[in-house]
Amino acid sequence: MTEIHQRAAHARPGNARPAPDKGTLIGVGALLVTLTNAVIFVLPPLLPVIQAQYGLATVAQTTWLYTALTLGGGAGFILLPRLADLYGDRNASVAASAFLAVGALIPAIGDSYATLLIGCIVMGFGCAAQLLPLGFLRRNLGESGITVGVAVLVIATGIGIVAGMIGGGFIVEHLSLRSFFIILTAVGVITTVASYLTIPHAPPAERAGRVGAVGTVWMIAWVAAILLTLTQGLVWGTAALIPLVLGIVGGIAWVRVERKSASAVFDVAMMKAPLVTASCLCIALFAAVNAAFLLLLSTYAQIIPAELRPVDAYGLGLSALKTGWLMVPFAVTFVIGGAIVDRPVSNGRGVPVFIAGALISAAGLAWLAAAHDQAWQYLVGAAVMGLGCSIGYAAGFTMVQMAVPEGKAGMAAGVAGTFMAVGFALGTAVISGDLSASLVTVPGSSLQVAAKSLYGVGYELSGVLALLVVVTVLISRLRLRRRLGGVAS
Repeated sequence: MTEIHQRAAHARPGNARPAPDKGTLIGVGALLVTLTNAVIFVLPPLLPVIQAQYGLATVAQTTWLYTALTLGGGAGFILLPRLADLYGDRNASVAASAFLAVGALIPAIGDSYATLLIGCIVMGFGCAAQLLPLGFLRRNLGESGITVGVAVLVIATGIGIVAGMIGGGFIVEHLSLRSFFIILTAVGVITTVASYLTIPHAPPAERAGRVGAVGTVWMIAWVAAILLTLTQGLVWGTAALIPLVLGIVGGIAWVRVERKSASAVFDVAMMKAPLVTASCLCIALFAAVNAAFLLLLSTYAQIIPAELRPVDAYGLGLSALKTGWLMVPFAVTFVIGGAIVDRPVSNGRGVPVFIAGALISAAGLAWLAAAHDQAWQYLVGAAVMGLGCSIGYAAGFTMVQMAVPEGKAGMAAGVAGTFMAVGFALGTAVISGDLSASLVTVPGSSLQVAAKSLYGVGYELSGVLALLVVVTVLISRLRLRRRLGGVAS
């Protein structure tokens, strides 16, 4: 095992407390990750229902639900893992689960678009609970904690994505929106209780640290500005450049100030460790590829070809529920990919692992660019994409965790999670722009859908994002060699 693993094991506080049950901890960790990802991916099949039920005039109003969820998640990714380091894993997990429950309760009681929008912000914040198992599994399972934590995150994410998409389709066909949010509230309450009862109440991992209030609010602001641009850029047009510029300038200034701060939100020095920045960028790129694939698949599959003119006709005509079933191979190979990367990454072969994940993802996207007219072609593509994305996620989160001592496991998870949130918004924005480039009208209605050719272009653009992972890690390794060469000379 690596020196960092050994150092983390020795740094574990409190030898007197009883050892927690490994299976129980893994179970509650998997529950948190699965539930939060299911909440995120349950929305796509619900959007047409939401638009019809609340009488929304434009699709842009429904996309604000994604924006609200993304902005809330961006704040949660920054705060919740750091709070786990400073105030204890159980306290952070209970708080995150409670946010999920309250976020679902708001639209269940209010039953309006306004309360749904507010609820999405609160639920988005709670969805950052998916990163917390990285901390409490590492702190309670000894040397295997990093491996187990990353495996739980990757595997349960794949399961949560599929559960959300299938669950959303089931809700559309069999339940009302209000019934769904009542059920989600109950599940959130159960998860809150399970977190309180099963996660050990241990002393804070970082006793002397504190959350820098100004730095935290500042970071949430510039990250939110960038996420807002990526999710609403098409709607706002050139006006979206204003929050983008503010976000970039604010981020640069924030980094400069944080380097000198005694209570930094994130340890900027951590980003200088070998391949850490590259790993975070790769996580963002894999998240962008993941989001792009999901958006292209779910959009194409639900277009009904009989409703279009013969010259424009395309689509599979599937229901939301059947579209979700196309993602099952994605979850299966997600499990496989997350299980095979630990040893090579721990042995210092992170770069080849990233390249393998990127090339596998690019191969899946190339396949779908050429063949996406039949359901079986999506099943094949989903299997390849699940394997490639899970390899990339597992390698990225593992390498970032290995760069820090145990006491800052939450901080490391927060950094990686923030990059993942930005990447997901980027992928969504790229494909939304692509699918809006050329529209065809559905006869007899005012509805417009993307032209068929744009789906192939979308998969090609996604393939470029995957190949940027290769470029990123090769440049990072070259810079590392030059730095080490300069030190040696």
